[in-house]
Amino acid sequence: MKVKDCMCGDVCCVKPETKIYEIAKIMEKNHIGCVPVCDNQNSIVGIITDRDIILRSIACDKDVKTTKASDIMTSNVCTCELNDDISIAENKMATNQIRRIPVVDNNKVIGMLTLGDLAHYNEETGEDNFCTTVENICECGGQAKNSY
Repeated sequence: MKVKDCMCGDVCCVKPETKIYEIAKIMEKNHIGCVPVCDNQNSIVGIITDRDIILRSIACDKDVKTTKASDIMTSNVCTCELNDDISIAENKMATNQIRRIPVVDNNKVIGMLTLGDLAHYNEETGEDNFCTTVENICECGGQAKNSY
């Protein structure tokens, strides 16, 4: 099974200059926990999670109405390709201990693959693979590598 068969293609993206307050509102409105940060060509330059907003903004006493996405985003984003086999995406998620992975085509965001998507398709992709992915993501000894 390919990533394109499992991913969500309806992705909310923000610009590096978008304020954290606006990003939180987008997350709340769309019931999502992360948003890719993209430049004017829709190429991914970062990612922000709800956890980033708490730990890198609010907990650091930053003003969410003036702090920009570029100030708190994760810049080194792990991505997968549209036509990757789902096992490649699962391996990247497990290795990098991430629960969501942006799907790109020529570095342009076209989708998002989440643990929820993998759970939904676990019969097709292999329940053992899904369980291993979840175990590897959660096996951090109290210290996560990434927050998305």
